[in-house]
Amino acid sequence: MPMEPVTCLIVDDEPPAREVLRRYVKRLPMLELAGECGNALQAMGMLKQRRIDVLFLDIHMPAVTGIDLIKTMSSLPRIILTTAFEQYALQAFDLDVVDYLLKPIAFERFLKAVMKALPFAFEGMTGARLPPAAEKDVALPFLYIRAERKTIKVLLEEILYIESLGDYVKIRTKHGDIVSKYSMTLMEGMLPERRFIRIHRSFIAAVDKICSYTQEHLEVDKVQLPIGKLYRLQVLKILGGE
Repeated sequence: MPMEPVTCLIVDDEPPAREVLRRYVKRLPMLELAGECGNALQAMGMLKQRRIDVLFLDIHMPAVTGIDLIKTMSSLPRIILTTAFEQYALQAFDLDVVDYLLKPIAFERFLKAVMKALPFAFEGMTGARLPPAAEKDVALPFLYIRAERKTIKVLLEEILYIESLGDYVKIRTKHGDIVSKYSMTLMEGMLPERRFIRIHRSFIAAVDKICSYTQEHLEVDKVQLPIGKLYRLQVLKILGGE
């Protein structure tokens, strides 16, 4: 089933801030940038013109603030607030925003916020809507990966391990390999922490697919993978080693 693009809109009155978010959006193949607005009034017009799944919204803007925009519109996409001010966090979450990012925004933090928003954007593709109390804790049982000039649905339970290939990654599954232009940092952020573990700068392994391990290596699907020194303590702790 083809995946509809996850459209997003950046709203910020500062060009440098929009540039950072634009660069981050381009690094995520699952996102499509629908446009940018320098103020909330422009954003209102854009939101009425087309479907937007995720809104990156600054708080402090001239005339109409981001908070004002949220309160004014009756129907809004999932909202990720981006701001340099901490004091609006409680008020923002009362308005049911997905996340609250403090500037300067690191890519890893941006990625986590996006992955919180994506289950809502994919709602029509994942079956019945979950109860509100459970929505924010849900993890999708699959990923959509861009490869071979198409978008491929990959079930998490079928992933054995992931290997870095420079600017690409190889996803080893029960049914074969999928090679895609993703970074290991991106893949690590997309995968649920309890089910996958970074064992080396070049490898991520599915925890339940690990057959055996030592302090230097572990085995997945009869393949021996190295455990990097920087990751060893965390890996052994998770796997129950001393």
